[in-house]
Amino acid sequence: MITDPADSAPTTDDTNPLGEELREARAAAPCALVIFGATGDLTRRKLVPSLMGLAKDGLLPSAFAVVGFARRPWSDQKFRDTMLEGVREHGRSNTAESFEALSESFFYHEADFGEAEGYAGLKRRLEQLDHKLGTKGNRIYYLATPPSAYSVILEHLAEAGLSQEQDGRFARIIVEKPFGHDLATARALNDQIRRGFAERQVFRIDHYLGKETVQNILALRFGNGIFEPLWNEKFVDHVQITVAESIGVGTRGDYFEESGIIRDMIQNHLMQVMTLVAMEPPAALTADGVRDEKVKVLKAIQSFEPDEVEDSTVRAQYTRGSFGGEEVAGYLEEKGVASNSTTETFAAVRLQVENWRWGKTPFFLRSGKRLPRRVTEVAIHFKQPPHRLFTSGTPSSPNVLLLRVQPDEGVALRFGSKVPGPAMRIRDVRMDFRYGSAFGGETADAYERLLLDAMVGDGTLFARRDEVEEAWRIVDSIVAGWQQSGRRPATYAAGTWGPTGADQLLGPGRKWRKP
Repeated sequence: MITDPADSAPTTDDTNPLGEELREARAAAPCALVIFGATGDLTRRKLVPSLMGLAKDGLLPSAFAVVGFARRPWSDQKFRDTMLEGVREHGRSNTAESFEALSESFFYHEADFGEAEGYAGLKRRLEQLDHKLGTKGNRIYYLATPPSAYSVILEHLAEAGLSQEQDGRFARIIVEKPFGHDLATARALNDQIRRGFAERQVFRIDHYLGKETVQNILALRFGNGIFEPLWNEKFVDHVQITVAESIGVGTRGDYFEESGIIRDMIQNHLMQVMTLVAMEPPAALTADGVRDEKVKVLKAIQSFEPDEVEDSTVRAQYTRGSFGGEEVAGYLEEKGVASNSTTETFAAVRLQVENWRWGKTPFFLRSGKRLPRRVTEVAIHFKQPPHRLFTSGTPSSPNVLLLRVQPDEGVALRFGSKVPGPAMRIRDVRMDFRYGSAFGGETADAYERLLLDAMVGDGTLFARRDEVEEAWRIVDSIVAGWQQSGRRPATYAAGTWGPTGADQLLGPGRKWRKP
């Protein structure tokens, strides 16, 4: 949680703003991290650079090993050299030095995901590392592979006895999204996981939950007496959650055709953030305490009937347009995309959390590609005063509490203030808090926090099985309504903020905030 820098004791190491207190509070037991799909982009760009960020801050276990599991015929040295390049290119400053100091703890295991002998060999290698490095039989498995490989890896881990926990040793598995393609496949995946791992061993990772501003939602709401009393339908008119991307589908056309923006972004990222905004105070800041309240939010959202979907959602595809001074292709012209595709690249959804706190306050979620800029934010729009006392220069816009997730993580509050001078004129002003300027130093990557949480066994920021399945229930009902209607998506020009129907979705007197 956030602390006032003025109240923090000085650290003995200026390069480590976390300090001894955090190192002691978040001490992870010795362990070995096995990365399946270790030759892929995720490992080189995110996972290993994040591990080195933890090393720089003194947060890695005292005894630690990384074993890359993949099919390419690499040696230990090839794996180390490739990961060092990734750390230099994508890591925080000076983390390459951390890798060079720890490179002898990185190993490569060449094997096919579907061959049992590969897992038997992995087991032998891990036992050797226990003796050599003191990792004490503790294991974390990271599925950094395409989802199509999950099932076979899970099956072989269980058959080889690698998922078992004995004599105080832990075995945990980190699963990357997507967690299924719909409710049925999500349940099948969860059943597959359960055959080898208990739920407490499973960490379904969504990197958005590792971002500082997302975590700060809890601190902002439950650590400050001025916000929580206003956090309800009496004072909040509506909530907007936006995840905008400036890029198109690029080389991911084949994948995106199967997912669309509602599966790729709304089912996970946006709904995860929404549950943190809407949840009730947990009894305690424990993993299940927080996740229980998040699940209650999703359960309070009814599935859509097919005839309700048109009034509560908007979907669209980007067309050819001007972006950054250049003309860019439309979605139907992208590689891997069918010329008659109905896959949406933009979606906006109105959700109603039917409980005592939020009964009359709608939540609007939108996400899209080829929008004017890359931004993720939550905008809490408060109701207008019941009586407009000031008539001269009164702003038409309401008070807004803005939570910026990316870029420039921080919090801002918009309110009306008197303009200097003899007349009583009111103008919008903004109080702004930014992590970079308030706390200084580099902001750790979201994966750093999540990897550390997995090492210490804290599942608070990871999705639980019932949470995933409730989100899919809602999304499946939307997709079913779109399919039943038979209508093609609306269109919007690349470089604009989406179709006009998205503005109409908000209803009279409301408009989308322009980031």
